[in-house]
Amino acid sequence: MTHTTIVPRDRKRGAHLRTALSLAAGYTPVLPLRAGKVPFGNCPACHNNACGGRPNMKVPGPCLCPRPCHAWAAATHDLTVITSPEWVAAWREAESVAYHPGGAGLTVVDLDNADAITWARGTLPATQTVPTTRGQHLIYQGTMPSANGVRPGVDIKSDKSYARWLGQGFGFTAPLPDAVRALIVKKSAPVRSVSVTAPVGNGACPHRTPVFLERGIAMAEQRIREATSGVHATVYRMFLTVLATHGRCGCLTQTHMERLFTVAQTKGESARHCADAWSNALTALGM
Repeated sequence: MTHTTIVPRDRKRGAHLRTALSLAAGYTPVLPLRAGKVPFGNCPACHNNACGGRPNMKVPGPCLCPRPCHAWAAATHDLTVITSPEWVAAWREAESVAYHPGGAGLTVVDLDNADAITWARGTLPATQTVPTTRGQHLIYQGTMPSANGVRPGVDIKSDKSYARWLGQGFGFTAPLPDAVRALIVKKSAPVRSVSVTAPVGNGACPHRTPVFLERGIAMAEQRIREATSGVHATVYRMFLTVLATHGRCGCLTQTHMERLFTVAQTKGESARHCADAWSNALTALGM
């Protein structure tokens, strides 16, 4: 007769904290993740980054909130912080451990399916490989900008991003190759190159006012972040709203799109779902 071992919830949470401490001891910045592989959202004091945000979050000033409530920017290898009461409370609720690859000097090539793995084996140099639920993480030594959907089933997680910790895997970590860096070269261009007639009104685009555009992006981020149900529909609706207002005048950039994709992924949307929703919104608007 076989016996199923049931791991008590507290023991599981304790294992997450032990894993985090082990990684932090090697100077790998860590953070707890909730169910659905998403980070803890802003606490009331930091809601919508009202606190000013963490450093490197494209908003001014550091946040002194002791909670791990700023996604990848909350990641730390400070053992005092990780074992503080606020973080211990988060570890008790956490479903998994994540780390900030860029903060550890690493880049993760996230291969989401068998086709992506086949492509990587024929294109990229061998390196440390970690099996995932549906594919693999290839770990390289070196950092670069993060980007989702660089090709079908392939995401890049490095600077300003997080990846789940799934163990050491196997193999040795190779230097970050130019072939991986080249995957995001085309991502520096605007989201979509659209040639349209200038809007009526002195021939100037009324949407190029930075405050107007920033307000629209921030509002869409907030609506997605606050969605408690129907997240997929909310993401599509916000993409559609942003594109309908700002998409025809060329003022949207890759940075704006990545901001929307990032907040959608904190709500559990995959990179593929984000790309599909964006593409569907473009089609619906005839763009």
